[in-house]
Amino acid sequence: MTEQLSKAQAALYEKTILDILNQVAGVVIGKNTVVVKMLMSFLAGGHVLLEDIPGVGKTTLAMAFARSMDLVANRVQFTPDVMPSDITGFTVYNKKTEQFEYKPGAAFCNLFLADEINRTSSKTQSALLELMEEGQVTVDAVTRAVPDPFIVIATQNPVGTVGTQMLPESQMDRFMIRMSMGYPSKESEAKILQNKALGDPLSGVKKIVGADEVLSMRQAVKGVFVDGKIFSYIVDLVDKTRRCPHLTLGASPRGSIAVLRMARACALLNGRNYVIPDDVQYVFADCICHRLILTAKARVAGQSAEKLVEDFLRETPVPSMK
Repeated sequence: MTEQLSKAQAALYEKTILDILNQVAGVVIGKNTVVVKMLMSFLAGGHVLLEDIPGVGKTTLAMAFARSMDLVANRVQFTPDVMPSDITGFTVYNKKTEQFEYKPGAAFCNLFLADEINRTSSKTQSALLELMEEGQVTVDAVTRAVPDPFIVIATQNPVGTVGTQMLPESQMDRFMIRMSMGYPSKESEAKILQNKALGDPLSGVKKIVGADEVLSMRQAVKGVFVDGKIFSYIVDLVDKTRRCPHLTLGASPRGSIAVLRMARACALLNGRNYVIPDDVQYVFADCICHRLILTAKARVAGQSAEKLVEDFLRETPVPSMK
């Protein structure tokens, strides 16, 4: 059983977390909310889907986190000809030893960047399912664990752009959060140009923690106290997605668990050793919207998962923590 986190420990972790955020925010200009929520997902042990147009800094964001946390990072540009074995690895016969040898795939790292994931085949995308859920791959009936921590950051082009296809529901459900960076403001874009003119901004990112410390912070997140009222609040919110007449698919229990873990990480990031309803509200949409499927009638009427989630948050009674 995980030991409950003390106030003093929470304060110490808060300082380390803020140091990481400062390093990444110095490279990813004007996207503080995205940076904060991505770090929360890392601390909560989840994977991130960035859905956006090319060129807004998704890869830079991932690499900045990898450098600040000293993680081994691999990047695969997903195209139609990428094979599952490129991700999971493969066995090959060695004539000298007269034995089959395993060659690790790109997933054997701490941070795996799956760039433009919805441009490759469903077969290749499915190679990530076992990885994301269990942190392991099975090749030729042999199961091998990937390094710990293991984080997947997948980028996805908007559906309808050249060569894209929709990700299946089972794969979407394995991402803890989905976010969009969007275009930068004029001021932020001017700052980006200034930084690029001086060289590679990533070269200035300093190491704040190592892999072992990331695991320690993840353990600390598990020690954040959650009152029974918070559990009930999360369940009430998620239950609304299953009863909504505008949705053909609501959030699964995996979605409820994602909200809980993200809320704990949110509390730790704010220097608290306990969760409050504001933590749940802050992360709920990012954890839930990509798990929902609207009815055809709702889509025609201009509804969206984001609008429905706003309604759920507004209509659900917020528990008093006094």
